[in-house]
Amino acid sequence: MPVDSQNIITIGDELLERYPDEFVQDYEQNRRTVEALTDLRSQRVCNRVAGYITRSSAATR
Repeated sequence: MPVDSQNIITIGDELLERYPDEFVQDYEQNRRTVEALTDLRSQRVCNRVAGYITRSSAATR
């Protein structure tokens, strides 16, 4: 089942709100953190969420 952009944004925003100190400006580290904090089964969705978080955290810091 495809996941639309709004779902990626919702998941990313929720993770940033719950765990603001866990994410950094490095995509690879954020990808591992997303995998550890969620039970997302799709690698593609995990990667998209990590990318969104990386871009969001870079803009806010």
